[in-house]
Amino acid sequence: MSAFDRVEDAARYEVVCGGFDPALFRAASVRPADRVLDIGCGYGATTRHAARLAADGHVLGNDIVEPLLAQARAFADDEGLRNVTFEAGDAQAHPFPTGGFDVAISRFGVMFFRDPAAAFANVRRALRDGGRLVFATIGPPDGNDLPKVIASVAPPRPAGAPPADVHSLADPDRIAAVLGKAGFRQVHAEPVEIHIDLGPDAEAAAAFVLAWGASRDLVGEGEERKARAALTDAARAFETPEGVRLRSTAWLVVAS
Repeated sequence: MSAFDRVEDAARYEVVCGGFDPALFRAASVRPADRVLDIGCGYGATTRHAARLAADGHVLGNDIVEPLLAQARAFADDEGLRNVTFEAGDAQAHPFPTGGFDVAISRFGVMFFRDPAAAFANVRRALRDGGRLVFATIGPPDGNDLPKVIASVAPPRPAGAPPADVHSLADPDRIAAVLGKAGFRQVHAEPVEIHIDLGPDAEAAAAFVLAWGASRDLVGEGEERKARAALTDAARAFETPEGVRLRSTAWLVVAS
């Protein structure tokens, strides 16, 4: 494997997820004086965008992976953002200030909670009365092509095993039930679809996936050549005259 560059990896995340930002921020309607919580913020692209919108407010980016947050802080410093903070911690139990935020957002950062109802209850506690929650979570498996490509190198799940965590909130009825149990009301889930452009051809798409931090751990030492071939074969199905284009669907969820 080549040396790992977090700046480049942050750019890869934006290729995969950034297309959902316009819908996310339209729904969030972040105002200049808002206090914003960004859950599972990763490299902080959404946190920094929220900070630019809430120029007279403040934004807290939360994630469990400190190396991602270290790079997020560096990005924020480079951009001269002074109204943004990053904290490491599990949003399921992190001691956020009670009623400390006007809006909580998340771009694919809420799908891995061990106890989703408890986690969202903690987020609810952190919101002021009348505050709003807006997040994007991956849609049903048949509407998402990237997991199909990655599955070519992922270890097979045992027969009868539950769906992968990434699809834990892929059912809007479950979303409504979980958020209702956590104390949210007026829950609305809207489907959003984009396309992910992974490169000019299948070989480039395979190289992208191999280099992407979210999938690097799937390939064992000495298996890169085999994995590259498998990924290339899987990406062939999505080649178009414009390059490798993958369908990506999400639920955009709004609650108060």
